[in-house]
Amino acid sequence: MSDQPASLGSLLRAAPPDRLPEVAAEHLRGQYSAGTVEVLVPDLTGTRLRPLLGSDEPSAEASAMRCFGSQRPGADHSPAGPVRLHLPLNCWGERVGVLRVELPEPPGDDLTERLAADSDDLATALRAAGTATDRYRRAQRRSRMTMAAELQWDLLPGRSLGDDRFLVAGQLEPAYDVRGDHFDWALSGDLLTVTVLNGHGDGTESALLTSLAVNAMRNARRCGADIVEQAELASDAIHSRYGGAAHTATLLLEIDLVGGGVAAVDAGSPHCLIARAGGVEPVPLEQQLPLGMFGEAHYEKQRFRLEPGDRMLVVSDGVHAAAPGGLPSFGESALVSALRRTRLQPATEAVGTVMRSLHEYHRGADPEDDAVMVCLDWRR
Repeated sequence: MSDQPASLGSLLRAAPPDRLPEVAAEHLRGQYSAGTVEVLVPDLTGTRLRPLLGSDEPSAEASAMRCFGSQRPGADHSPAGPVRLHLPLNCWGERVGVLRVELPEPPGDDLTERLAADSDDLATALRAAGTATDRYRRAQRRSRMTMAAELQWDLLPGRSLGDDRFLVAGQLEPAYDVRGDHFDWALSGDLLTVTVLNGHGDGTESALLTSLAVNAMRNARRCGADIVEQAELASDAIHSRYGGAAHTATLLLEIDLVGGGVAAVDAGSPHCLIARAGGVEPVPLEQQLPLGMFGEAHYEKQRFRLEPGDRMLVVSDGVHAAAPGGLPSFGESALVSALRRTRLQPATEAVGTVMRSLHEYHRGADPEDDAVMVCLDWRR
């Protein structure tokens, strides 16, 4: 029999889904003589990291947030103490959190590679365990959310997705009281499908309407339907249920990750912009009927093209049309300015920067509508 110790990945696969942080910490202490170990997960707004194993130290939060934002490892050295490492937990482009490990001395290249592999194993396990335990979702909440928000968050595909071809990220706010705005995406080979919805109405009824629309589009997509068929099936499903009394404005996109071609169905009001070579331009799309407004509605594709290095931003009316206190709408100029400021940030940080600009634009007033944005970087 081999004396080779079990890998962290094999230990996590055998562990109960709610005990992954403890199993990881025990492995790191046993294999690398680690001292304090902490697993940190982002709150729903992505602005704070919450500890899973103990009480977080305020002095360490800045280092952990830098690691979470940049997705690069970081190290804090002290002359007489241990080395504190912060390692990103990332699964398929989703920023799952940060792993903090204290080691007696700086790691060499071999140990650094092993710690990176352990971080990947832990991130994948935490991502998979999200449907089997409430522990990690409870840790991400700072207050109780409404029933409508619970429905919306459960419906989301994640908050980011990516590989060497692209990175897409989405943000939904206010996190604890959203109504009907939503985003969805799915990757199939070289085709990425993205949808952004403007919800209709308020409260649980709005969330149920969005759930019907999203699941109808997913049902069509998983049967091999293109975005035109997805829009038409969802429109029929909504009209059949509400008889035209409720509808949802939706932008559906199919992105060719090799050639950069984009097919679009603009069924309403989400707005699309492209940042390219220092400039920002709206994508000129002809709006068609929102989903569910009329029975047996028909939709047509429109096309545009991405260029290598382009950043595409899609926002709901809660972002574009926000006009607090009689100000011009946020989308008239402030949105473009905010998007320009994200030039050196990855998409995962850019959505937060634009959303913070929207909050500042409200000058302390409560937004009248929920807001969603999706940011895509085409890396080819």
